[in-house]
Amino acid sequence: MQFDALFDHANALPTVPKVVQELIASLDDDNILIGDLASKIAADPVLSARLLRLANSAYYHSPRPIGSIEDALKMLGFSTVRTLVISAGLTSSFRPIPGLDLARFWRYSLKTAVIAQWLAKPTAVEAAPAFTLGLMHAIGQLVMHAAMPEKMLAVARVADGFDPRRSDVERSSFGYTFADVGARLAELWRFPAPFAGALRSHLDPLEEPELDRLGGLLHVAAWRARSDENALTADEVAGTAPMSVLEALGLEESLLEDMPSPRELTGAFEGLLV
Repeated sequence: MQFDALFDHANALPTVPKVVQELIASLDDDNILIGDLASKIAADPVLSARLLRLANSAYYHSPRPIGSIEDALKMLGFSTVRTLVISAGLTSSFRPIPGLDLARFWRYSLKTAVIAQWLAKPTAVEAAPAFTLGLMHAIGQLVMHAAMPEKMLAVARVADGFDPRRSDVERSSFGYTFADVGARLAELWRFPAPFAGALRSHLDPLEEPELDRLGGLLHVAAWRARSDENALTADEVAGTAPMSVLEALGLEESLLEDMPSPRELTGAFEGLLV
């Protein structure tokens, strides 16, 4: 299927809740009215329930129960609430796809998100976009599977969604990859331009004229999440580490040894997937 035709396919694109669309637009808007958005979040019972479940998790150490969106905004801040609602909206927007384990896909994507968030500080990037991009870095695969299921099942027989060769198989089969599709989706949903750039570059960040630090961070996070999903041994993890990208980001390999396991990091965010 031609690249542009993917986005004309009736079943390929998810329906993103309106409040999530508005929160995405607010990423580039310094004049956003927080009170207005809080009432719109509260009007969506599914997103509200997910947000409050996450806000009350042990991860955020709230001194008292958070019972409303207003409480969540006061306790966690607008940036954190926005990130959580966008993430919850994206994970709930895609329909089940025959032949694709959607639960496993989102579990892997969540691992990538929390690893990206953990690595954000030593990489000198913002944690909120790192988390959001980690969660959505592979959603191009969902669009491709929905638009051309038989062709994508053939691709999956050669390299599944957690195989580092996957993008090479897609490129040789179609002339584009899930990263290209995800970047276009970010543009259609009007994420800030750096989001699309990071998604597009994350497969081969060192091939860009100038390193996109978010793209490089996603590359490392996705590699580590795949390693965990594929149950690699410690030696196999060390042997497959993307050393060139780590060096370009100014990260020491020993930093990864100090990082909590992906499963530990995802514990507080499992409510995103329910």
